[in-house]
Order: sequence, then structure tokens, then C-alpha cells
Amino acid sequence: MQYREQIIIEKPIQEVVKHFSNPDTYAEWMDGFVKMEPLSGEPGKAGSKTHFVFKMGKREMTMLETIIENNLPHSFKVTFEAKGVFNTVVSRFEAQSASATLYINDQDFRFSGFMKIIAWLMPGAFKKQSRKFLEDFKAFVERQP
Repeated sequence: MQYREQIIIEKPIQEVVKHFSNPDTYAEWMDGFVKMEPLSGEPGKAGSKTHFVFKMGKREMTMLETIIENNLPHSFKVTFEAKGVFNTVVSRFEAQSASATLYINDQDFRFSGFMKIIAWLMPGAFKKQSRKFLEDFKAFVERQP
């Protein structure tokens, strides 16, 4: 399953990217974020791996993030692996003006096992969650002085 979400953030590109690349703020805009633990490589650099934990309802979901490319302030490509899910995410940032940034988020999901059934029954849930992350990130960035 592939799709794109995008949103305009009313802040300059450098400020948007500063917040996007700051893991200390993830809990403020990533709903369900519990923690992250660097596993290998230099955090933020291509090849680095990080273990993420999210709370979704009453259960915890763990994911392994691998950074594929970090070309910020323009683009950032990662993969996330969880049980039955392999997701490639490309985030791109384009200055729309001196005070506005277009955040483009391309998702490519591959499913296996039980998650294949879930994805087939509820494809909108994945898009909805991606959209929520973008909207929450926009609100967080725009609140900053």
C-alpha cells in the first residue's frame, strides 16, 4: 500500500526541520510515543538503528527504525519494521515562502501474516494515522515561539 500525505506548516523550513529532527520533542507531537532507544550507528545518520515503543490503546507496539538517507533540510528516508509490517517513509520539506513549509510524507507499506488481513480490511486506518501525525506535528511546530 502506497500513499502520500502533505501539509503546509506556517513556519520557515529551517525551523520545521529543526523540530522534525529533534527526538526530545517526539512525545509532544507523536501520539502514543513512549520511548526510543538507539541501538547502533550514530543517531540521525544513515545506517543508524533505533528501537521505538508506542502505546496504542492498552497494548504496546515496538518498531525498529533504520535511517536510509538523511538529506535534511530537504528529505529524510527511513524504514520501520514491526511484526507483520515493513514501512518505508520518505519525508520531504519544501519552502513555500520565507514563513511557510510544505511537508510531504510518502508511505510504502508491505504486510505479512495477520497484518495483511488487517491492512486489507482497514486500509484507511494507516492513512488516518499518518495524517494525524502530520497534523499534530504542524500544530506543535506552529505553537513554538
